[in-house]
Amino acid sequence: MFNTKKLLLSTAILMSSSALYAATSAEMASKLGSELTPIGAEKAANAEGTIPAWDGGLATSTDRYSNPFADEKPLFTITAANADQYKDKLTPGQLAMLNKYADTYSIPVYPTHRTAALPAEVYAAAKTNATQANLTDGGNGLQNFTTAVPFPVPENGLEVIWNHMTRYRGGALERTFVQVPVQANGSFTPVKINEKMSWPTSLEGGADPKKDANILFYFVQQVEAPARLTGNVLLVHETMNQITQPRQAWTYNAGQRRVRRAPQIAYDAPGTASDGQRTTDNLDLFNGAPDRYNWELVGKQELYIPYNSYKLADRGLTYEDILKPGHMSPELTRYELHRVWKVEATLKEGERHIYAKRTFYIDEDSWQIAVVDHYDGRGELWRVGEAHQFQYRDVNVPWLTAEALYDLQSGRYLVGSLTNEEGDGFDFTQRFKHKDFTPQAIRRLGK
Repeated sequence: MFNTKKLLLSTAILMSSSALYAATSAEMASKLGSELTPIGAEKAANAEGTIPAWDGGLATSTDRYSNPFADEKPLFTITAANADQYKDKLTPGQLAMLNKYADTYSIPVYPTHRTAALPAEVYAAAKTNATQANLTDGGNGLQNFTTAVPFPVPENGLEVIWNHMTRYRGGALERTFVQVPVQANGSFTPVKINEKMSWPTSLEGGADPKKDANILFYFVQQVEAPARLTGNVLLVHETMNQITQPRQAWTYNAGQRRVRRAPQIAYDAPGTASDGQRTTDNLDLFNGAPDRYNWELVGKQELYIPYNSYKLADRGLTYEDILKPGHMSPELTRYELHRVWKVEATLKEGERHIYAKRTFYIDEDSWQIAVVDHYDGRGELWRVGEAHQFQYRDVNVPWLTAEALYDLQSGRYLVGSLTNEEGDGFDFTQRFKHKDFTPQAIRRLGK
């Protein structure tokens, strides 16, 4: 079995040396595909057998939303009454949710299935990245990186976070989903959003060495409902090094009929159409420049996290079925025991952000952040983020069917990426051109 303790000891040594941003050794990289999965997870089962060995993930299927585990029942359900029994496999935020909503909130735990599977070319890229990719400029940028997962054998907290931010999400896609701010009493108005995304290598004609030298991906976001929010469009050129070249963002304002640069679309600026319930860097549980925090790799642990959320993705559900006062319906969620990387982000002295500390728990099989605990300036737990993911089997992409951000202080919460009433929701067949991600393009969209 892969020796996690040995890896973390090596990490501690590296973090205190000038080799902090060096590529992985050939010896460690050689474990990819043998002791480790092709993108760096421990391949073996845990000692108790409650986490099985990874055997390649879920097989490809054209029936994206059919539930391969529909006949399974929960092994047990964690409630406020029995939470103490399971607290070593729960985050402080999860325990706080159980305590705050003792009468209605629970965590149903099902058998664990390691379903994450990616295309062969992503596995090959991770192998190449392992010995070539580096962090630059204090960890705020990447070099010698291709496709996805620059650090399959991470040696510090920043490398783990970069694996999340660069993980494979299909290369290019268009998605229509709703983001829903839910009030404490359970009332809500869905905000319908259309997004187009492309990584440079998936653009028609491929990447342009000049235009795309520091580009991680291109992104256009347009609100389609309700009517009071429509007409505004956001364009983002997400850069790999946001210190040497900050994120490039533009907005089209329907009222003014003008495109403007939007340097404020970053860090803790309010997220689009979120009713103030998330920051810009809360989207996807974390995105953007990591420079305002110190990142500590705490280690790995076993945790109950949202996983294989096919029940939540059911096309027969309505948003009213899912969204209840305080939280999503526990009858529709599914949690499993998985190994996660734990990373603590603490605000640097002299920097500003509404979150003074964030603790991230990242799924080892997909590099998707699974749970985040957010703390305010007083050191109090404030918000709990969760990624309810499943395997898009038609394209071999492990990604979201919902992302939730619960406010423990106000009782409100925000859910994004829901597509139950939006047809297929995610379309991974789309291919775009550079001209689709220009200020002129969003001006046309706004009209």
